[in-house]
Amino acid sequence: MMTIEALKNYGANTQEGLARCMNNESFYIRLVGMGLNDANFGKLKEAAAAGNVKEAFEAAHALKGVTGNLALTPIFMPVSELTELLRGKEEMPDVDSLVNQVLDQWQKALALNA
Repeated sequence: MMTIEALKNYGANTQEGLARCMNNESFYIRLVGMGLNDANFGKLKEAAAAGNVKEAFEAAHALKGVTGNLALTPIFMPVSELTELLRGKEEMPDVDSLVNQVLDQWQKALALNA
């Protein structure tokens, strides 16, 4: 079961996330669970593997918003960097490392719910 303490130990800025949820812990945890189930994680992986810059950017940009609003810093930082790297590009730059960081941190966050 995901807890505020587990999220804090993971590296999430729980104080910021809770403030956005009027300090309602159960609401914040529910939103984090919904955010971690965002389809854009899968879309990012597929688009990056296919070399589709437009779709990869759209997925990364959406995840930047979700993870930023939830204060999931370990995902937000690399996905923010990835978003800016992809912004305005027509050809896929070397993003494998950043995509892997995002997906690795996503998996770690999902494991908090186990």
